[in-house]
Amino acid sequence: MPSIHQCDVAIVGGGLAGALIALGLARKRPDCTIRLIEGGPRIGGNHLWSFFGSDVAAAERWLVAPLVSYGWSQYDVAFPAHSRTLRAPYYSIESERLDQVVRDALPPEALMMKRKVLAASSKAVVLADGDRVEAGGVIDCRGPAELGVLDLGWQKFYGRELRLHEPHDVARPMVMDATVEQIDGYRFMYALPFAATRLFLEDTYYSDEHVPDIEAMKGRIDDYVAARGWQVERIQREEAGSIAVVIGGDFDAYWQSGGNKVAKAGVRAGLFHPLTSYSLPDAVRTAALVAKAGDLSGAGLHDLLYRHAKRTWKARGFYRMLAAMLFRAAEPDQRYRVLERFYRLDPRLIARFYAGQSTNFDRLRVLSGKPPVPIGRAVAAIKRNTK
Repeated sequence: MPSIHQCDVAIVGGGLAGALIALGLARKRPDCTIRLIEGGPRIGGNHLWSFFGSDVAAAERWLVAPLVSYGWSQYDVAFPAHSRTLRAPYYSIESERLDQVVRDALPPEALMMKRKVLAASSKAVVLADGDRVEAGGVIDCRGPAELGVLDLGWQKFYGRELRLHEPHDVARPMVMDATVEQIDGYRFMYALPFAATRLFLEDTYYSDEHVPDIEAMKGRIDDYVAARGWQVERIQREEAGSIAVVIGGDFDAYWQSGGNKVAKAGVRAGLFHPLTSYSLPDAVRTAALVAKAGDLSGAGLHDLLYRHAKRTWKARGFYRMLAAMLFRAAEPDQRYRVLERFYRLDPRLIARFYAGQSTNFDRLRVLSGKPPVPIGRAVAAIKRNTK
């Protein structure tokens, strides 16, 4: 017989955004009953999230501190004509850690795993097995809505966690190694040293196409490893995918495509950095916002998160303009020059950029001087983006 589950807040989707909202409510609103509904067997799936220390406000660090698996005090970038080490805390969260922390924080009945969702409204969730969740309010965190209403480029990636026979020589995260051959847009290798013989490598592309060529990317990681003389004992984990880089589009159409009058968070709400595609800083801010909300009803949550997401969208026109310059003004194999120039700027400006909190002076500084793309194309890209 189908069952009816009742709660104060139902969260649809157990990815990063949904998990952080659940953790925030469990910590700040222990009287609030929650149902976290996830189609897979594990919270967070198979993923690794990384962020800079400056991405998260001091008042909100309580949300992510228990989740951190690894941390470093510096990171590197490398380009054909410029390499640099930046002093900035950098952290990584593994999905296994996120899953365990959520399970420890929530009562067993709050987790509804391996449950396929057929439909979600502002106050109810219908499951494929006939069960129904009735809630004071619903927040949909299931991933992208209708991306077709947005003007997009893509960041696509394939990553491997490797166990090596001998210690590697990577001292700290290599956030961008763009000294590799430029193929299919702006390409760079990303490396995280988890331990002396454990290393995560990711082959990443800022591409016009969204489908990753997994076999080719596997071969390029093999070549990168071989060129450094590393001997692989085994591949411990793999992940691949593509995430949107937003050049422009209709925010309200995107919001409504994810469910009219339904509260949304994460990528479904458009809450991610338009150019870097980072979602963790926004997921933390959203979770903190929900945790202190006075009205957890369906209508109250919708209005709160819609206003927050639209305000954020409006504030990030600068990043969409930069995305337009990267994808529309630069030839694909020359896109690296935009980032090479950017990484010559003040580290504090770079930190604010990643956090999505660039000042007006930062914006002027990024755009000043001779652009690393043809001026005519840059002007045309900016004009198209501001229409």
